[in-house]
Amino acid sequence: MSFSFPVEAGAVLMFARALGDLDPRWYDEESPAAQAHGGVLAPPTFVASVAHFDPDWPYRPRPGVPWHGSGRGPGFPPPASGSGSGSGTSLHAEQHYEYHRPIRPGDVLTVDREPGKRWEKQSARAGTLRFEEEITRFTNQRGELVVTAIRVRVVTERPVEG
Repeated sequence: MSFSFPVEAGAVLMFARALGDLDPRWYDEESPAAQAHGGVLAPPTFVASVAHFDPDWPYRPRPGVPWHGSGRGPGFPPPASGSGSGSGTSLHAEQHYEYHRPIRPGDVLTVDREPGKRWEKQSARAGTLRFEEEITRFTNQRGELVVTAIRVRVVTERPVEG
């Protein structure tokens, strides 16, 4: 499945502010920092905000559908998380980014995901640990690959107590 992810100047600015990074290369076209890079850029991890555009993101509220919540407090885990009655826990274990080209406001990225490697390890406390990679490729409107992201999730066979 693929979908579009528009890179908007306001979203880039808000992302940088949320990080506490007020470097003018993220928002000020006239700044020497932006000019040194050929214009305003998106911060390196900006692609993490892709969840706001992913039609299948399980943690985004949808009208008329029970909300899973944040995973803490009220709510319940989505069925795909590996969490729930009688099963273990799903954890985001690693995140890797490979940068191929700068991302700039005005870009429209096409996002494609595919499964990567899978492997297992044994744990005395949690049983079988199942590791799964997900590879996400971000391509700009010119067909240029800009970022490859690899997420590693681990699902435990059983919950780990305390």
